[in-house]
Amino acid sequence: MAQGNPFSNQVALVTGASGGIGQAVARRLAAGGASVALAYGANAKPAQKLADELVTQGGHAVAVGADLRRAEAPAELLAEVEPQLGSIDILVAAAGLGRQQALEEISIEDFDEMLAVNLRAPFLLAQHTVPGMRARGFGRVLFFSSVAAFTGGIVGPHYAASKAGLHGLTHFLATRLAGDGVTVNAIAPALITDTGMLPGEPDELRSRVPVGRLGQPDEVADLALAMLRNPYLTNQVISLDGGMHPR
Repeated sequence: MAQGNPFSNQVALVTGASGGIGQAVARRLAAGGASVALAYGANAKPAQKLADELVTQGGHAVAVGADLRRAEAPAELLAEVEPQLGSIDILVAAAGLGRQQALEEISIEDFDEMLAVNLRAPFLLAQHTVPGMRARGFGRVLFFSSVAAFTGGIVGPHYAASKAGLHGLTHFLATRLAGDGVTVNAIAPALITDTGMLPGEPDELRSRVPVGRLGQPDEVADLALAMLRNPYLTNQVISLDGGMHPR
């Protein structure tokens, strides 16, 4: 692959492509030569706008809606994307649900919805895309976790549990796919702007971060693209939190 286009002739699926992180990662993948499927939930406009922009710039991109609360949605998403762009080489599971609730407030329905979006959907997307990656001898899987998976966080126990589950999924897949040219990793960000996931007011949250500010989606995308480019990096969960939780 040419250095300037490390993802040339590859197809990437990015979920959560209406949000700041998903949009930033998708832009970088397209700039690197990938054809990009932008999956969105309830908010179609930003994903469609970005898809149109990338096509205008000469790229290949489609925006596709998917309600990841539904168990059937991952298969339906791929059935719509792959005839248009081809088989998925890069899976970036950036969609997430992060409603803040106390322990006693969480209903069974709340718990199941959180795990459906944050854990079951990435699992099903991997289940559908990894066999093709393995057969072709190349693939990249990147899950989006949270520092709450390490610390418990403050959003809620259902959120922390769903994100911690992604770590187990990462390690299970990575150890079994490394010899087939498929890497599996996760990023665990915290306090990133433009995500709809900030558990409080920005000014108050900023004081908790050693670097003195909140993170930017482009900074998450920088790390994501470095991880996706690197064929020797697998089976890792890397936190990005401005120094709050050194490890």
